[in-house]
Amino acid sequence: MKFFIDTANLDQIKEAQDLGVLDGVTTNPSLMAKEGITGEQNILDHYVKICNLVEGPVSAEVISTDFEGMVKEGERLAELHENIVVKIPMIKDGVKALKYFSSKGIRTNCTLVFSAGQALLAAKAGASFVSPFIGRLDDVSTDGLELIEQIRLIYDNYMYDTEILAASVRHTMHVIKCAEIGADVMTGPLSSITGLLNHPLTDIGLEKFLADYKKGNS
Repeated sequence: MKFFIDTANLDQIKEAQDLGVLDGVTTNPSLMAKEGITGEQNILDHYVKICNLVEGPVSAEVISTDFEGMVKEGERLAELHENIVVKIPMIKDGVKALKYFSSKGIRTNCTLVFSAGQALLAAKAGASFVSPFIGRLDDVSTDGLELIEQIRLIYDNYMYDTEILAASVRHTMHVIKCAEIGADVMTGPLSSITGLLNHPLTDIGLEKFLADYKKGNS
């Protein structure tokens, strides 16, 4: 499974990159604003900075909700850097835009997916990635992981190339469960990645090893 980090924070991206397990980045205007990055040109410049940090895909989101606007924005984003993947919302004009970009060889990430039907439409339209928001589904007492399972079955049935990008990942167990059921990618905060390092028995074992070493060399 590929690991993406969901942030616009360059320090966090670099930390994940230095760990040696980062495959890409997802971000959006809200995450940009959280880092104090506002204004169209500043946002575009920041996308380029992110692309220069990582080798993999960097999802950059359009703001428009009409077909013409999404096409115009998406083409501009795609021109920024070869790593850019244009992030398109799961709406009617968004599906049209997915098909358009697919015909032009521009990679896309269909975002705000909350049902298997939406994921099926995105795949048929040629989306490179589909992003079911599992954490947000959990928030409204719906099983986000069950949706991942449904999408995996459908995509395998018809051999769609669209990758399942589990989004709104909140914690390490989301990561593990997504890996078990076959999500191609997960994206979440840095803590969801570094949290996989932690286990109390590892800490206890290392502490004992170092104590024994110290005794043997005192």
